[in-house]
Amino acid sequence: MINMIVFGPVPSRRLGQSLGINNIPPKICTYSCVYCQLGRTIKMQVKRELFYDPEKLANDVEARVRKLRENGEQVDYLTFVPDGEPTLDVNMDREIELLKPIGVKVAVITNASLIWNSDVRRCLSEANWVSLKVDAVNEETWRRIDRPYRSLRLEEIFDGMAKFSADFNGTLATETMLIQGINDGRDEIEKIADFLAKLSPDKSYIAIPTRPPAEKWVRPADEEAINMAYQIFISKGLSAEYLIGYEGNAFASTGNVAEDLLSITSVHPMREEAVEELLKKANFGWEVVKELVDEGKLVELEYGGKMFYMRKLPRTKRG
Repeated sequence: MINMIVFGPVPSRRLGQSLGINNIPPKICTYSCVYCQLGRTIKMQVKRELFYDPEKLANDVEARVRKLRENGEQVDYLTFVPDGEPTLDVNMDREIELLKPIGVKVAVITNASLIWNSDVRRCLSEANWVSLKVDAVNEETWRRIDRPYRSLRLEEIFDGMAKFSADFNGTLATETMLIQGINDGRDEIEKIADFLAKLSPDKSYIAIPTRPPAEKWVRPADEEAINMAYQIFISKGLSAEYLIGYEGNAFASTGNVAEDLLSITSVHPMREEAVEELLKKANFGWEVVKELVDEGKLVELEYGGKMFYMRKLPRTKRG
């Protein structure tokens, strides 16, 4: 049985060796972002619910950490980074509570769409590190890029972000994905930077799509726009950093290479060289990948002149 709840650890450009926690079933989200690396959202919703048993989730994570430590692997963060919106999980606060005795910091990467909800803010406050997404401050641009659930309102989300940042005692990060021709103009970036400055984040990441996006027409902002964004962020007093490079090939192996490949690529497409490195670490050849592709469990995708491998997900549809 492939464990789809825990994956990695994977090399994170923000968090070092990050053990991923996939606490949401495939592609249930509040957004259907045009640049999502896992395709269009299958089911859009804003109602929070129970997806997995918290005790079982915590036990699965603890067992993976123990096995990795036995293998000499490092884990820097336990990261809620599912292929959907993690705060849709109504028991995430309980899960964080159960994970703390493991002795590894907990991170949450959220699109912040539900942060207007005080219960969600309380839940996120239990984490050590939280990243909030801010792709636009203009309502029309936000809806074009993030394609939110119809009832969501950007003004309410921003108000929730402000309340959370004022009370949060952990490390706060923001992430802005720049899409060519949509939100990479000076005026939009200036407005984004002005809003972020009010949150006083510890780090503001400027990102571009580095893996195959949900919509083929999506193109990353060019070097000139990325540099302009960086300079504007810095001028507003933000601690800015790029998320535009390849994260590396330091994927950990548990010894079951097929499980490792399928669990990692369920939420984190891997570049060909990263797959080769993982196979080498586990002393397996490329025939494992070929078999998974032939069985329809793994798919090949080309993006930016590079080959990526991703777990085949249920057929998607626009939310």
